[in-house]
Amino acid sequence: MNKLCLLVSVGLLALGACVPAKKTKETEKVEKWVSLFNGKDLEGWTVKISGYPVGENFGNTFYVEDSLLKCDFRAYDRFNERFGHIYTNREYSHFKLRLEYRFFGKHADGAPGWSYLNSGMMLHAQSPESMLLDQSFPVSIEAQLLGSDSTVTNTTGNVCTPGTDVYINNELYPAHCASSSSKNYPGDEWVKAEVVVLGDSIVHHIINGDTVMTYTRLTVKAEDMTDRVPDGPLKSGRIALQAEGFPTAFRNIEILDLSEQYK
Repeated sequence: MNKLCLLVSVGLLALGACVPAKKTKETEKVEKWVSLFNGKDLEGWTVKISGYPVGENFGNTFYVEDSLLKCDFRAYDRFNERFGHIYTNREYSHFKLRLEYRFFGKHADGAPGWSYLNSGMMLHAQSPESMLLDQSFPVSIEAQLLGSDSTVTNTTGNVCTPGTDVYINNELYPAHCASSSSKNYPGDEWVKAEVVVLGDSIVHHIINGDTVMTYTRLTVKAEDMTDRVPDGPLKSGRIALQAEGFPTAFRNIEILDLSEQYK
């Protein structure tokens, strides 16, 4: 082969290396996110408010307005520890969940101080049907959704553990809540929150694109609730959104079910 042919061959090889590989079915896969909220009503969800039977949406605590899922407390004379949650009607084990949230209005009269600019996503939650009538929070893992203003500064995407345990940095976390590494976001600003949940093995919290919290080894430690939620690894459950004293709006509530990948 002469020098000219060699140079042409090398050039063609280099050019070929820059040409994108032909797309295959594998590379064309697109994540199939599914909306959990239809923007019109509460179909697919069940309400449980402390002190009221399953399905009784006292005071229209949860409602739809302007295609947003909202909770507020206009019908409450005082809050009186009537913590509320709205649950998906099906369970999930391995998934990604994302939504946007913001706070509006005023803190409910009589609501605890810690619930100021405070809501949450309950992950692997017990079913509303299994809860006690006056139970405030489901046995679950909570991805906290918080806001800040001129009076308080909060990280968001924290984790709390009602009736559960988690490990952070391979150590059992002894307290009820652990703060994330997130920035502070104004309470009236839309914030995008996402979680990646893989059974009982690992969970990541992602706020506006940044991973701010990771924990592992999700375990039920329900003590007096063991007849309803057995102790042991917490592998699956419902998803629930909170109404715990500060009016909150949610939108773009979507899930990517990963269970088929982890069979």
